[in-house]
Amino acid sequence: MTRRTILITGCSSGIGADAARGLRARGWRVFAACRKPADCERLRAQGVDAPQLDYTDPTSIASALEEVLAETGGTLDALFNNGAYALPGAAEDLPADALRAIFDANVFGWHDLTVRVIPVMRAQGHGRIVNHSSVLGYVSIPWRAAYNATKYATEALTDTLRIEMRDTPIHVVTLNTGPVSSRIRVNSIPHFERWIDWQGSARRAQYESSLLKRLYEDRGKDRWELPPAAVTRALVRAVEDARPRPRYYITAPSRLMAVARRVLPTRALDWVLSKG
Repeated sequence: MTRRTILITGCSSGIGADAARGLRARGWRVFAACRKPADCERLRAQGVDAPQLDYTDPTSIASALEEVLAETGGTLDALFNNGAYALPGAAEDLPADALRAIFDANVFGWHDLTVRVIPVMRAQGHGRIVNHSSVLGYVSIPWRAAYNATKYATEALTDTLRIEMRDTPIHVVTLNTGPVSSRIRVNSIPHFERWIDWQGSARRAQYESSLLKRLYEDRGKDRWELPPAAVTRALVRAVEDARPRPRYYITAPSRLMAVARRVLPTRALDWVLSKG
């Protein structure tokens, strides 16, 4: 039997790294893409296929996919769009250029890679496209405007693509995670420091009493937090089940908030979400 192949992005650590290990253990040939060349070299030294892929660089996207297809003879069974970053800060303090930058990485790059992969899957007669969204793709919490916005956009693009692909042999799946152990908080700090002028903000006191503490202090695990393996388990179902679900909710908060969004009045839901 031909070995199944998957391209996973954002594999330098956390969810992407665990997904790459998990799928390799199940016999998949995994292409574990990273944004930084140094991370790719580290993985290659471990015997992992690791193309360099930067979602903000169309040339990088094209060359990474070309590398994968050259290795597989022009086929790809599954794509897991996972790489993304967060930019904390109040909506009113978010520069438009910062929003453009995060959309470039979290939305436009995903779309670019996805539409390049679709013809490959059409030609081979099958495929799975799995997009890693979030509970923040259907409810919004304070101080996360940029990330919320990119995940809402991901939800819309993925939903539309799933409906449009119904007449093809390509399955499109969304993974909605809540709190999962990763480096997203630490990795968001440089973006916060680059873009958010919190000292000049009308909300400076709130930054000092709330966001800065959550951002810079390691408070240990959230009580609802699950390990990355929880995402990998859902990904396995998404790419291996004969008839995968359109959506997998991962962690209790993602399931609870999906229900809350349907049943609570907007003002009541806003009150709940304002508590963080």
